Amino acid sequence: MGAFFEHFRFAQPGWLLLIVPILLLLLLRRGRGAAASVTFPNLGVLVSLGSRVRQSAWNLGLPLAFVALFTAIVTLARPVWRNEYKNRSASGIDIVLAFDTSLSMIIDDFVLNERAISRIAAAKRVVDDFISRRPDDRIGLIAFAGRPVSVCPLTLDHEWLRKSLDGLRLNDESDRGTVEESGTAIGSALAASAMRLDVRQSKSKVIVLITDGASNSGKISPLEAAAQAKELGIKIYTVAIGTKEGRVPGSIQAFPRQEFDLPTLIKIAKDTGGEHFWAQGLSDLEDTFRTINSLEKTEVKTVPVTEDIELFPWFLAIAVLASLTATVILALNPPPAP
Repeated sequence: MGAFFEHFRFAQPGWLLLIVPILLLLLLRRGRGAAASVTFPNLGVLVSLGSRVRQSAWNLGLPLAFVALFTAIVTLARPVWRNEYKNRSASGIDIVLAFDTSLSMIIDDFVLNERAISRIAAAKRVVDDFISRRPDDRIGLIAFAGRPVSVCPLTLDHEWLRKSLDGLRLNDESDRGTVEESGTAIGSALAASAMRLDVRQSKSKVIVLITDGASNSGKISPLEAAAQAKELGIKIYTVAIGTKEGRVPGSIQAFPRQEFDLPTLIKIAKDTGGEHFWAQGLSDLEDTFRTINSLEKTEVKTVPVTEDIELFPWFLAIAVLASLTATVILALNPPPAP
């Protein structure tokens, strides 16, 4: 019952005041008239002389007439079924995630629940949460190692994007990784990301570079790619992940070493108007993406929308049907002539 009153409304309730005189007419009709001045002992003889008044017709026709009048007034008041909701429009940001899938991402120098986890597992976990916090942005995903690979185009379908993120794999002996070529082509990854963003018409374009190493592959240097991105009005956030002690296993690299190139990552961010972060633990990485999320705000406008479904045709139909029925009944059963 509460839901009914929540949605049922009268668009022009002032017409309902006409019901008051209708109720007064009903009360007057039921009132008793003045007593007769002359009392006859018995009128049974007179009744037998005239025709019997057809009271049943009036008992049905007159109430129908009042129903027709009442529903006609309700029709004038325009009853509606009102649905109210909020129309949400967003001026989103276009974001490309450039995700490092080089072999060094297998290093397990992050900790989750007192257990060591790899860099790629930690990055996937945090980036997935970042995506879930930005439902109004178009986000794309590019994986890179020795070359960049477009994993997911810019999209609002974040379920598809998150599945693509979860499907990222490092290369193995059977070349079953997302990117088969070994290496770390940061410059090529930035150039590919900038090319995806260049065709878009949006108020803000952002690249989030997630890497744990220095660029050692590709045909374009990271600083050249950053300069091109700057000309296109693209901001780059660089996120270096991994501890100083983290090393690539000897089974992957003949001379295991740490490949961080922090000066280059810092300059890329500074030149394009972004920021640089270095996450040496899972909490650092979570804080990094929370900061990026707060720095890149999406403008969301909420406008209340009211949808009215007109109900007056139903009441109008009842009024017409009741009035026609009352007219027919009273026409076929007229009152006796005086």
